Amino acid sequence: MKRFLPFVIVAAVALITVGGGALLYRARLAALRAVPKSLTAEEKAELGHLRGDVKAPVTIEEFGDFQCPPCGTLASDMQKLEKLYGPRLRVIFRQYPLAIHNHALEAALASEAAGLQDHFWEMHDLLYREQAIWSKLPDAVALFNGYAGTLGLDLERFKRDMQSPEAKARIAADQKRATSLGVNSTPTLFLNGTKLEFSSVNLAGLSKLIDEATKPKPSPK
Repeated sequence: MKRFLPFVIVAAVALITVGGGALLYRARLAALRAVPKSLTAEEKAELGHLRGDVKAPVTIEEFGDFQCPPCGTLASDMQKLEKLYGPRLRVIFRQYPLAIHNHALEAALASEAAGLQDHFWEMHDLLYREQAIWSKLPDAVALFNGYAGTLGLDLERFKRDMQSPEAKARIAADQKRATSLGVNSTPTLFLNGTKLEFSSVNLAGLSKLIDEATKPKPSPK
């Protein structure tokens, strides 16, 4: 079986790069199910940061900026949705730091550096929860280092990883995907491959869409 594994991975990557929208979503999901422990760093970047059940019928893919106030509000709503829908919902987060936010790229790098120590989501949640504090500081990196310490990370490694090619490559991969999908603002969400109107990007709107997507289809007469 092991000798065929490289070919499985290559096939998965090929599927990921073909087509758009829903086809990309299905391809990435298939790849994740097939070889979750054998993905390269490049393939992980293509799949994005995942939270939730891999078999969930609904996937929300978010392009976010840690310094974007509406993204901060959405982060709280998303956590409520994850608790409410449990195994029915899977979330993908992608980096889209905007140039108008002076600490957005640094925050994205901090989250990726934490991710290299398997604590991406803990840093993600902390950055959004503390957004009102660090976003107003002249030097946010010092506080990010403090967050890393709070999360129990190797601080020296965290500092190095914030400037590492791997962390920067993850952000670049997300931005490349954003461009391919026509994303130009945050937060931008896709539900099962379909781009959502901004008016639906809130707790009530997303709940309604998830309910519709998971509603049992009537059996044919």
